[in-house]
Amino acid sequence: MSTEQAAGEATLSVRNIGGIDETSVTFGPGVTVLAGENATNRTSLLQAVMAALGSDNVSMKGDADAAAVELAIDGDTCAREFSRQGSTVVAGGEPYLEDPALADLFAFLLESNEARRAVATGGDLRDLIMRPVDTDEIQAAIERHVSEREELDEEIDTLEGLKDRLPALTAERTRLEDEIEDAKSELASVESALEAKDATVEQTRAEKAELEDRLADLRSKRSELEDVRYELETERESLESARARKRELDAEFEDLPSAPVGEIEDLEAQIETLRRKKRELESGLNEVQSVIGFNRDMLDGENGDRLDALEVPASASSTDGTGGGEDDLADDLLPDTTTTCWTCGSEVPRDQIEATVGRLRELSRSKLAEVNDTEERLEELTEEVRDLERQKRQREQLRSQRAELESDIDRSESAIERLTERRGTLQAAIADLEDGLEDLEDRGGYEDVLELHKEANEHEYELGRLEENLEDIEAEIDRIEGRLDAESALRRQREELTAEIEDLRTRIDRIEEQAVEGFNEHMDSVLEILGYNNLERIWLERVEREVRDGRRKVTERAFELHIVRQTDSGVTYEDTIDHLSESEREVTGLVFALAGYLAHEVYETVPFILLDSLEAIDSDRIAALVEYVEGFSEYLVVALLPEDAAALPDTYTRISDI
Repeated sequence: MSTEQAAGEATLSVRNIGGIDETSVTFGPGVTVLAGENATNRTSLLQAVMAALGSDNVSMKGDADAAAVELAIDGDTCAREFSRQGSTVVAGGEPYLEDPALADLFAFLLESNEARRAVATGGDLRDLIMRPVDTDEIQAAIERHVSEREELDEEIDTLEGLKDRLPALTAERTRLEDEIEDAKSELASVESALEAKDATVEQTRAEKAELEDRLADLRSKRSELEDVRYELETERESLESARARKRELDAEFEDLPSAPVGEIEDLEAQIETLRRKKRELESGLNEVQSVIGFNRDMLDGENGDRLDALEVPASASSTDGTGGGEDDLADDLLPDTTTTCWTCGSEVPRDQIEATVGRLRELSRSKLAEVNDTEERLEELTEEVRDLERQKRQREQLRSQRAELESDIDRSESAIERLTERRGTLQAAIADLEDGLEDLEDRGGYEDVLELHKEANEHEYELGRLEENLEDIEAEIDRIEGRLDAESALRRQREELTAEIEDLRTRIDRIEEQAVEGFNEHMDSVLEILGYNNLERIWLERVEREVRDGRRKVTERAFELHIVRQTDSGVTYEDTIDHLSESEREVTGLVFALAGYLAHEVYETVPFILLDSLEAIDSDRIAALVEYVEGFSEYLVVALLPEDAAALPDTYTRISDI
């Protein structure tokens, strides 16, 4: 292929595509007409353009095992290769478009075009219109959020059940606390009676000594047990206080916004980039201002020289022809419109330098504004970094406090476990001492004392049981309250998810509404260009309908195509695609496909639009349609029969030999 290419031209080289052996074609900007009878490789050339742009809807020459296309456009070259592997064709190379889906739907309008065929066959128009719009990702996000909300609903329902349990647990705790107080009071009463009884017991010296030793040991154990019980209560209070404080810190930590990993580093990198940009801008601004100042000084200095020249000495007024006559003086008084350029030394109009200085001032103002914008952005990013660092410090402080509390909680739990075990050991020891005293009952004289000791031991046992039950109840209340602390956060999260779901659903509604409006607007425009008297309007309507999905019915959205016809007498009525003639269906399909090209602004990314199989439209309407579409596309290539091509202006490029 020649390396010389006129500006705006696109050169296509083809080998073994469709019915083409090998050819090279150059398309100029605007309209190119492929004029010829059927079976003259016009459609094959259009397929070659499609292949170069990225489409796989192409066919290889029947007797070829390999094919290739190359397109040079706007100084870039894209090339693709095709090879036959069994019954399939495999494509390689680098096409012009990364994703040809939009072009296949609405730019490559051959007879087999999916959009044209969908209208004629009653296909899913919503799928076609919305396919280029990434609603799948939006729908996937909706489904994810709905699933997350359902999980939150289950968790909130669980918390509601736990909340219903709290009153009963609280009442049980109060009952146990009352019973513990009663048990302590009864134990104190027994112990007082025991002390009084001990003082009056009379035995032999040996018996009394033995009894006193055992009773002293028993009293010591009971005293130690009382100390252990007090320490247990103290530790439980400390544990509850630490847990409550930790819940507060957990909630405070949860409410703190968490910066994404690396965000501060990213912001600091942006700040450094902006600082460099600001230095560069300020340097450029200083240079521009220096140039402005220099030019102004030169212009002002030149004016001063001119004023000096007006002070003509007396000898210069001589009229002897030897110098300084009236003509010379007049020349000095007239304003000089040119000056010597101090950069290149040539004579240039003075107003040209003034204009250059003016442009430099505009550039200076522009750079100054850019410097100010950069400074504002720097301040914003710096403040953002400060906020993030402040939040980071808060999180670190909270982490440290939570770690200390967790350590305190672990210590208290360990102490409670140790004291509980010690309490059980003391209770067992007291029981053993009580058993050891039973053999003294038959000695007489202190049976009442032993009975009181047994009664005191029973109260100790009951008190221990009540305290263990209270510990279990308080642990359950603490667990439930801990979970309920998260309820407000869960409900807030659910509200946010619901709002996001509604926003996403509304976004899909807006996208569909805008798409339908765009299609209807452009279908009206194309139909007006074609000027069919019996086709008043073609328009789309968004509807919802019930369809069966397995055993259940679901609601789905659809776009219904309406056709409004007009009789010769001017009466309009609505018709369906089934009642149209074959040529009218072809026209309707083409109108729909062209509306998609315009509504999706395909021309912004796809430089070509290809038209083929327009036999259902008469020559004059084809000419009007081509003229209309030409205003949007950089390259419009239309394949026509010779009699239809004759209706198009001679200014269009024509290719008849492929």
